[in-house]
Amino acid sequence: MEFPITPSLPLNVTDQMERRVAVPFPPQRIVSLVPSQTELLFDLGLGEKVVGVTKFCIHPAEARTKATVIGGTKNFDFGKIAALKPDLIIGNKEENYQDGVDQLAAKYPVWISDISNLSEALDMIRRVGFITGAKEKAATLAAEIEASFARLAASAADETLVSAAYFIWRKPYMVAATCTFIDGMLRRAGFANAFAGQSRYPEITAEQLATAAPQRILLSSEPYPFAEKHVAEFQQICPAAKVDIVDGELFSWYGSRLLKSAAYFSQLR
Repeated sequence: MEFPITPSLPLNVTDQMERRVAVPFPPQRIVSLVPSQTELLFDLGLGEKVVGVTKFCIHPAEARTKATVIGGTKNFDFGKIAALKPDLIIGNKEENYQDGVDQLAAKYPVWISDISNLSEALDMIRRVGFITGAKEKAATLAAEIEASFARLAASAADETLVSAAYFIWRKPYMVAATCTFIDGMLRRAGFANAFAGQSRYPEITAEQLATAAPQRILLSSEPYPFAEKHVAEFQQICPAAKVDIVDGELFSWYGSRLLKSAAYFSQLR
């Protein structure tokens, strides 16, 4: 049985790192350390409560003007954060750095997500909604995202996976391999990762790419800004492959932007 929670009492929750966090409920001053989670907070109608964001929080456009920019995802300005007097800080295991998170957690409630697949992303959305007082909106959003991916899977049930290499960096070449959120999105988009034998974000050579011989080469728009001028470079390495510039946000942002991902993947496939 769930009992009503009064604003005077903290909400004791577990984050996705299995850390216990006592969050004042509902929080009134939120600092977000992750771009995709910043966008989620705004889409849940909590923009007025977001007082701090990173310089990479580009969605929505007003996020960095309405809130204070507290540095990057890997280098927090602790003085600016202290001045904001946050009652909740939301971060992520991969996108933020452990020492910084530990330093913040010694003073403030810090809730950390840990996401490697769609299920964990949906869990994050529901949990963030719960701890911020936007439970119903978050549940509706998560259900809509889940349904869109179910439709995508049904539409491609009889299709064979197409081998693909997903590039996130140039000089050196780096790809998204297994144990990444992008890898999970590739499978849902109908692709088999050409570098599934490697883990995380390995550096690879042109020779390794030629040997892997993927049918598709996907050049992400972020974090490296691949553009049309780079297509010929990869086409020369793999003449038989189809080379595309793809929207990196729709492959790697695990918040409310996922609402757009399934339709994009369907078109891309």
